[in-house]
Amino acid sequence: MKNLGFVLTCLAIFAAIIVVAALFEKFLCKDRKPFTKTHYISYTAVFSAMAGVLMLIEIPLFFAPGFYKLDLSEIPVLICTFYLGPVAGVISELLKIAIKLLLKGTTTAYVGDFANFFVGCSMVLPASIIYHAKPGKKTAVWGMVLGTVIMTIFGSIFNAVYLLPKFSELFGMPLEVIVDMGTKVNGSITSISTLVLFAVVPFNILKGVIVSLLTFLLYKRISPLLHKADAKLNKPAKN
Repeated sequence: MKNLGFVLTCLAIFAAIIVVAALFEKFLCKDRKPFTKTHYISYTAVFSAMAGVLMLIEIPLFFAPGFYKLDLSEIPVLICTFYLGPVAGVISELLKIAIKLLLKGTTTAYVGDFANFFVGCSMVLPASIIYHAKPGKKTAVWGMVLGTVIMTIFGSIFNAVYLLPKFSELFGMPLEVIVDMGTKVNGSITSISTLVLFAVVPFNILKGVIVSLLTFLLYKRISPLLHKADAKLNKPAKN
């Protein structure tokens, strides 16, 4: 029943995020392109596959316990959402988790995978909405800055209130043991609140900054190629 409740919570939040993304895409996006269904699905799949592979490369951090590892899978997801829109970004975020689970499975009773998806969406969705409301380099930058801030705040609160207690419950690991893992890395970590303050907050800030910088540099180079492909697809066929 505990696992079922966890799964139902995941599905409910995912459905809510999709609805929010669809509403913003419909009413706020100023640059909606008439992509064909094949084009939309194929590009979403490509970016999702790249994100899923990148998620397998996890970088341990000196200031956080071993179950907090940095990955750069949000880079293809951000490029996808800047190109195709908020809904594609959310779908890509979900598909990358599915790909990672198929290739590697889970080591955190799915809580870490759940966290990666929802915390990732808390950065990707605001960044996408800001960018598509007024497309341009400046709004892309401000979108990623806002996304990083929201991810840091949301991810920290979400970890303290729900994720860490749920991980403790499903994985059968007392919260005291989790805190002790943090204490061994940083003596200032003595409780869940200090674990979040000294591990989760800097983790999300670092991830947001690195992902935003690399996305900005890569999208500047990839964008012309994507738009060139769009022009070919939208070019009228000759009789």
